[in-house]
Amino acid sequence: MNTDQGLLAEQPGVFALLALLFLWSYVWKAFALYRAGSLKSVPWFVVLFILNTAGILEILYLFVFSKRKKD
Repeated sequence: MNTDQGLLAEQPGVFALLALLFLWSYVWKAFALYRAGSLKSVPWFVVLFILNTAGILEILYLFVFSKRKKD
C-alpha cells in the first residue's frame, strides 16, 4: 500500500483537517484577492495569487495593509 494512501486510510481526521485548511485558506484568499483587485493593487494581487500561506498573509492584507474605499 502507498504510504500516502495508508495515512489517509488509517487517520480519517487527517483528511478532514486538510479539507478544513484548504477551505480556510481559499476563503481568505478570495476576499483578499477581491479587495486587492477592487483597489487596483497589482503587486498585492500578484503576491496573494502566487503565495499559499494558509490564510495568514491574506488576513494581514485585509486587516492591516489595505485601506477600504470610502463611498
